[in-house]
Amino acid sequence: MGVLFGLVELLGVWYVLATGLGALTGAVVNFLLGRYWSFEAQDKPPQGQAFRYALVSVGSLLLNAGGVYAITEWGGLKYGYSKLIVSLLIGFFFNFPLQRQYVFK
Repeated sequence: MGVLFGLVELLGVWYVLATGLGALTGAVVNFLLGRYWSFEAQDKPPQGQAFRYALVSVGSLLLNAGGVYAITEWGGLKYGYSKLIVSLLIGFFFNFPLQRQYVFK
């Protein structure tokens, strides 16, 4: 979220592009945290995990960018509120279950 707000508010980047760049940054950090801390899966080969994580991340990126756009443009909310709502929904119902059951199993 910090990358998103920094890009939009400080650099004037379009909020949908900034959402994607923030998601990419978060994906790298999240993969490392998931592998070494949350799911303690460092004993397994990283290549398969990285590939599966990339698939989940692409889906997450598309859902995040599309959801933020839809809620901001059609719902009339400011992009920050849209991002918060979309991030929570995708995090709880898409990212975490797929990471636990598919990526780091």
